[in-house]
Order: sequence, then structure tokens, then C-alpha cells
Amino acid sequence: MSKVGFLYHEAFLGHEPPVWHPERKERLLSINEALMKSGLWERLIHISPKKAGFDDLELVHTRDYIEKIFNFSGDCLDPDTYISSGTFDAVRYASGAVIEAVDRCKAGDIDRAFCAVRPPGHHAEAEEAMGFCIFNNVAIGAAHALRRGFSRVFIVDFDAHHGNGTQHLFEASESVFFFSSHQYPFYPESGKETEQGVGAGKGFTYNVQIIRGSGNKDYLYLYQDILPGIISRFSPDILLVSAGYDIHVRDPHADIRVTGEGIRGIVRSILTSCDCPAVFSLEGGYDLSALQESVAITVKEMLAC
Repeated sequence: MSKVGFLYHEAFLGHEPPVWHPERKERLLSINEALMKSGLWERLIHISPKKAGFDDLELVHTRDYIEKIFNFSGDCLDPDTYISSGTFDAVRYASGAVIEAVDRCKAGDIDRAFCAVRPPGHHAEAEEAMGFCIFNNVAIGAAHALRRGFSRVFIVDFDAHHGNGTQHLFEASESVFFFSSHQYPFYPESGKETEQGVGAGKGFTYNVQIIRGSGNKDYLYLYQDILPGIISRFSPDILLVSAGYDIHVRDPHADIRVTGEGIRGIVRSILTSCDCPAVFSLEGGYDLSALQESVAITVKEMLAC
């Protein structure tokens, strides 16, 4: 059985968009509840993350942007992305959770980790917040992994929305492979299959455009028959996963029809494609019951595979 870390901090609950906003604290509370009721909670190694420092955030974001965020006095960075008084701690602990997970994997304390964080991160660009995201948690974790001595980082993003920020931050790198499956056309209107990286990073970005209404058959073909070969050829020494559960059939914010069994197949294929540490970080997923089901399935697979 794998040693699986679960990274969570109460500071994540302090990020409070308006009451109508789908990215709400109940998402994490429902995940914790589901893991406790399922008996998985006791099988996890519970790790409290530290705050990411400004130097950590600066691995992928500009100093001017970081200072803009922490000096921001309003409540809205863009039409979708909000800030409250508790956001300033939440974003640093969210990025810090992925950093801590990478460090624990490097030390051999754990084999895998699930970071139950908010706000999410994969839309955040080097100097722009968007799509609920302020700092790019997985991208910061990937840059930190390279800093800690991992040489080849593979990022999988199965959120229904393309991780534009993550792609742009690493599209010129040959040390980070970015693989994304996402509904298209759909927000943020990026992630065409012709986008394959630039310069030295050409060939290290792989986008798969998923048409609305797609379900288990399409996703399992991609994740069981296509992804393993791509991972094997790149031969990473750590996997980072932007885990977006808005692909679930019950999620109201996308038009993908993956069921719990589809989630199981996706996660199992990712985990068995490479004998290396894997860190999952929460992105989307807004139907609470679907999110509970999906994360419980993910954690069970992480423990078993």
C-alpha cells in the first residue's frame, strides 16, 4: 500500500468569494466529510502545509504581480476572481501545500499526495489572475520540484477547462511536460491541439480538445491508451496533477459526462503509468456530492495502486 499524504489547512476556508460563487469553502468541508465517513481519513498521512514565501511565488509569477495581489484593496480581480481578507493567507498556504508535498516526496516520507486546496490555480498566468485562480499552485510546485533536484516533471491536467496559465508558464521548457484534456470550445478558449510548445519546449505540450457530451469511453481511451505512452517516453521523475472534477456528469459548470468509474480509470491510469511520486492538487469540481465521490475514488486509488 502506498504512503499517501493529505495536505489541508483551515486557512483555505478563509477565502470567501460572494455567497453565490461556486468556488466556496463547502467544497473542502464536503471532501473532508466524505473521507472521514468512508474510512479513508485514518489511512492518510495528514500534513499541515507551510505558507509559500514570496520567493516561492516568484518561481513562476512576477514580483510586480505578487506585490499587486498583496497590496490589493478591492474585492474583485476579474469578473470571476474575488479576494477577501482571508484570501491572502489561503493563497500562500495553497501554493505551500504543493511545495510541501513535493518536499515530502523527495524525502521519501510519502509516495503520493492529495492537496485539498483553494483557491485553485491552473488559470493563473505569470502576472494575471483569472478563472477563480490567483497563484498557480501546480506550476509553483513544478518549478519547486526542479529547484529541489527533480529533473523531469510531468503535469497532467484533467480539469474540464484548459490550464492556460500552466501551459504558458512552461511552454518553452523541455524539463516540464504539460498534458491537458479539456472541453473545447470552452473557457478560456485556449488549448488547441496545435499548441505544442515553443522553442526548446516544442513537443512538450500536448492538448486534447474534448467535445461537449463526451464521457467515459472517450476519456478512458485517452487516459488508458494514449497517455501512458507519452509519460513513458518522457520518463519523468515526478508527476503533478491538476485534478479538476468538473468533468463529472453531475457538475453544473461543464458539459462532460464522466462518471465515478471514469474518474477511477483516469486516476488509475495516471498512477500506473510511471513508477514515480505523484502529487494531485484540487482544481475545479462544484457539485458537492460529485466532488465527494470523485475525491474519495481518487484517494482510494492512490492508496491502492
